Amino acid sequence: MRAGFVRQLTSGVYSMLPLGNRVIQKISALVREEMDLAGGQEVTMPVIQPADIWETKPANGGPSRAESVDTLFHLEDRKGRAMVLGPTHEEIATLLAQEFIRSYRDLPRLIYQIQVKLRDEPRPRGGLLRTREFLMKDLYSFDADAAGMDKSYQRMYEAYHAIFRRCGLRFIAIQADSGAIGGKDSQEFIALTDAGEDDAVQCTNCGYAANTEKAEFVREELAGEAEAALTEVYTPACKTISDLVAFLNVPVAKTIKVVCYGSGDKLYKLYMVVIRGDLEVNEVKLFSALRQVDVQVSDLHLATAEELQHAGIIPGFTSPIGKGPEIFILADTSLKTGNNFVAGANRVDYHLKNANYPRDFRIDAWGDVAGAYDGARCVQCGSRLHTLRGSELGHIFKIGSRYSDLFGATFLDTQGNEQPLLMACYGMGIHRMMAIAVEQFHDEKGIIWPFGIAPYQLALVGLDLDKGENGQIAEQLYRDLHAAGVEVLFDDRAESAGVKFNDADLIGLPLRAVLSKRSIKNGGIELKLRSQKESRIVPLAEAVSVILAEIQQGYAHQES
Repeated sequence: MRAGFVRQLTSGVYSMLPLGNRVIQKISALVREEMDLAGGQEVTMPVIQPADIWETKPANGGPSRAESVDTLFHLEDRKGRAMVLGPTHEEIATLLAQEFIRSYRDLPRLIYQIQVKLRDEPRPRGGLLRTREFLMKDLYSFDADAAGMDKSYQRMYEAYHAIFRRCGLRFIAIQADSGAIGGKDSQEFIALTDAGEDDAVQCTNCGYAANTEKAEFVREELAGEAEAALTEVYTPACKTISDLVAFLNVPVAKTIKVVCYGSGDKLYKLYMVVIRGDLEVNEVKLFSALRQVDVQVSDLHLATAEELQHAGIIPGFTSPIGKGPEIFILADTSLKTGNNFVAGANRVDYHLKNANYPRDFRIDAWGDVAGAYDGARCVQCGSRLHTLRGSELGHIFKIGSRYSDLFGATFLDTQGNEQPLLMACYGMGIHRMMAIAVEQFHDEKGIIWPFGIAPYQLALVGLDLDKGENGQIAEQLYRDLHAAGVEVLFDDRAESAGVKFNDADLIGLPLRAVLSKRSIKNGGIELKLRSQKESRIVPLAEAVSVILAEIQQGYAHQES
């Protein structure tokens, strides 16, 4: 904002000013080049969409997308028809495919757009990292079979790597959860930055990497013991696992933690999640685990005090013991080893020792609902995982026939039989990429833009322009650079050297040339990279060729 790239209008809504707009255009051009090279065709799909498209329910009776996505902007047209503002375009892309794809000869087909998306985020934050209005590239591939979908997916995977390298960003690809979009295979590209909002883990040995919402890890196995009798013990004011462990002097892994959730579907009074006391429930994993056992829920949320009371739950002292079928019990796989656990006694100030499954309580379904943590063991090689902090650059999914089944999007195969189209989708945040570049490349003075997405390649700072021939020399150098194809921002303002240098550092163009009375006396111009402290003198006659060589080297370095 201080450098004049963006201005905030209201929470989560920003204007792009000339410098910011040039960065966005640079990023968009790179994205278009790589999408076109990968076989994509650019389209523009509607922002305003009929709400009934989003309210279409799957044949299995699960929630509609409107019920699964809580960030939809809703409105009505003048005839009272319900509409939404598109946060994404899987439905619309599928309806287009339904209209134009008839035969296997029409496949594969890849369509994409770079378009504004609108999401009613409850807590916009991080400047451009999470906003309510943002620019996004979304591509949708349609294929005849799984092998074709895999090929399209791999093509996009490689294209994403090329784009982020050309933008000069530091990133890794990790396994991720598909969320409300659905699908199986899913990978997220994250830029490593301490300012990021995403947590991930990576193996120190084999390179396995995943978002904590998806990451698998090895549960530490507990030794089995002879089953002891279930015994009630007095545990005054021990409402938390830490209080309980300290009071009874037991290992935290020998306790059972319970987290209760309510939902909007009212199929059950509550959803009770039971997990070993040394682990934490990851709610995205919980959603996924419920989907995997065909339990379709809407508006899943931490149970309110009223919901707990209605279900007879005693906060801080509850357990799965003695619960009826009106409560769905999902257990983390951590409880498959060990026994004689400490669990709540379902009355205030009491717990039960030696709780064992299946003797003392039932489990309706098992799932991986525990969040990975620093130091956990890798599921692939057994080495230790370490945590990373980053921001999402893009996300790719194999969706399959979910939306084709929903809208009847089919094609005729080689035998003349009707088959559902197989779909994958590929999102990339254009505004986010700009913000992430600033997070990754800055110092105490301002931004340090990578060459690939800098608004201009060179800051030409003119000093003493009103003295002698300095002004004419600077103007001629500017024209020569412009004619040579250099993107140059010429600071010819009547300001002091300090103001101009500070502004140049703040704006952060990757290369700076200073032409002044002193530089001419010393033989030419002062040239330096934004990332360098010291400048060097370049003869005026060689200035254009040296600057072109620096720019070429800068592009090569950032893409290596």
